[in-house]
Amino acid sequence: MKKSVLYILLPALLTLAAGSFAQQLDRSRIPAAGPAPTIQVGKYETFTLANGLKVFVVTNRKLPRVAFNLVLDNDPVQEKEFAGYVDIAGQMLRTGTKTRSKEQLDEEIDFIGASLTTTESGIYGASLKKHQDKLLQLMSDVVLNPAFPENELNRIKRETISGLASRKDDPNAVAGLVGNVVLYGREHPYGEPTTEETVERITLDKVKSFYTTYYKPNVAYMAVVGDISLPEARTAVEKYFGSWQKGTVPKHTYPADSGPAKTRIALVDRPASVQSVINITHTVPLKPGMPDVVKARIANDILGGAGGRLYNNLREKRGLTYGAYSSLSPDKLIGEFSANASVRNAVTDSAVVEFMSELRRIREAKVSPEELRQSRAGVTGSFVRSLESPQTIASFAINTARYKLPADYYQNYLKNVAAVTAEDVQGIAKKYIRPENAHIVVVGNASEVAGKLKPFGEIEYYDVKGNKIEAGTKKAVPAGLTADQVIDNYVKAIGGREKVSQIKDVTTNMTATVQGMQLAVVQQRKAPDKSKMVMQAQGMELMNITSDGTRATMAQMGNQQEVTGDELAALKIQNTLFGELSYDQLGVKRTLSGTESIEGKDAWKVELELPGGNRATEFYDVASGLKTRIISVQKSPEGPVSQSTDLGNYKEVNGVKFPHTITTSIGPQQIKLEVTEVAVNQNLADSIFEVK
Repeated sequence: MKKSVLYILLPALLTLAAGSFAQQLDRSRIPAAGPAPTIQVGKYETFTLANGLKVFVVTNRKLPRVAFNLVLDNDPVQEKEFAGYVDIAGQMLRTGTKTRSKEQLDEEIDFIGASLTTTESGIYGASLKKHQDKLLQLMSDVVLNPAFPENELNRIKRETISGLASRKDDPNAVAGLVGNVVLYGREHPYGEPTTEETVERITLDKVKSFYTTYYKPNVAYMAVVGDISLPEARTAVEKYFGSWQKGTVPKHTYPADSGPAKTRIALVDRPASVQSVINITHTVPLKPGMPDVVKARIANDILGGAGGRLYNNLREKRGLTYGAYSSLSPDKLIGEFSANASVRNAVTDSAVVEFMSELRRIREAKVSPEELRQSRAGVTGSFVRSLESPQTIASFAINTARYKLPADYYQNYLKNVAAVTAEDVQGIAKKYIRPENAHIVVVGNASEVAGKLKPFGEIEYYDVKGNKIEAGTKKAVPAGLTADQVIDNYVKAIGGREKVSQIKDVTTNMTATVQGMQLAVVQQRKAPDKSKMVMQAQGMELMNITSDGTRATMAQMGNQQEVTGDELAALKIQNTLFGELSYDQLGVKRTLSGTESIEGKDAWKVELELPGGNRATEFYDVASGLKTRIISVQKSPEGPVSQSTDLGNYKEVNGVKFPHTITTSIGPQQIKLEVTEVAVNQNLADSIFEVK
């Protein structure tokens, strides 16, 4: 009986209580913020070796592990014509010592289940507590006795150059590179770009000079974190790093650019782009530890954090992008403000309008109480969560020493967050966000976006390496020159119509390396439009695309599906042997639209309209007549997808020239195919191209 009564009375009591509470609560007013939570930032202990190495110890017994993080506090180095050597020097520390080869070093690290990484600014190692002594032995050997083997330098240079080639086809990477060039200038270490040419110049002596000049204990900090006490750490670090010799390390100063007097546009033309990458950026005089840093974090969070004004405007309200964000970052030399997004070419100007509107709005009016409350709560939560990691405490200790912060800087951090007002946010915005003195970096199809960008400022053109180039106006097409004449010149350049027409089938063997995996690709084509392409890795078939000229199938890892619709139409054109001779029969419309610069050389630009609504652009070198690039744009459920293919290293086979280097890029992904053999007129059987 009592139980039944309770079930009846409880909802009634809750309703009554809720009604009473509602009468006392004024929901039209946002509750006053409570006091900032009291946070106990973890403790650390510190000591300094005689050679100047400063050590910070954070004891944490939760797991039987220990980590050592060595950080060098050097000024950035201007690398000039050897740009890239500082980063390579950091990588080479991990490639062997005077007592251990790279292979031996790898084996010893793996044997104890440890990790060990090196950079130009330090070294990090972690292992189980029981392997602590061995780990420190390996780390000190790497720091004190690097060997810098020549063969490893050559390997790293090759990998670096390969990575640079890939980044040229990543619009975000290009925007970052060009943004740094216009923001800091080439005479500043943040603005000098690393290129294939600068990497090629790097010598072993240059790499060694960085190590001998800048790897010194008196500019170094070491964080020791884990299952270790201060006495243990002191003994261990003294044992393995006490003999490290200190020395005089050069200091560097660089001029700080205050930004352009008025907004300027830096445009990089990527004809393959169906989207534009936008980055609005300028320098700011904001350094770590300044009182403005905490306020700047709140201001930027409201403007360009996850769910901030930029995101809500450009994505949620207007549907211009999947995401729009900003950053307001302090730096020991010069800070940076940046606001960025990727948008469709057609709405590039609209996106810039909304960016500029939001940058002005946060300067001109105070943020709302709700925006301020949410931002402070988010920053507080992020800070509190970061304290769960002992590494955070160690980084706090190092930052306090490096940037000469007040001893209680992090203990008072949340109090300073809670004290930020709407007036503070507006003041920070006025001081550090300057839309009228910014660089607007855009990487996209200039023919579609350049005209729309002119109202925002003077346009300067840059290539993917950050070089300023002539205004991107196309050279006039000579009177009477047509797309068909350009294509005819190409046919003549590869051997002539008579030689080309004698070729009935072509087999091309190619190799490539993708993420360290060796690929073997065999492409077979038979006139007029039969084709088969097989890609293998270590003898296993990864992909098989077969077309009999009417039907086509694609098999990936054993899963096969039929190619239909527009994809089939595009594949048929792509696989037609010397399809340039059959564009009329294939229903391909051609238009000569001027010239573009491809790797510094003028090329005729021929626009193609393909059946099914797809389109492509072919580029023919003006001087040689050879085709150097193909850009195709195809429809997909996610929107237009762009693919760029560069053709080079033409070699003659049976009187006809074929490209022997084929580089294909889809977004940031790039595959470089090296042709090892081209065989023609092998009487390929039709059964090879049978679609099952």
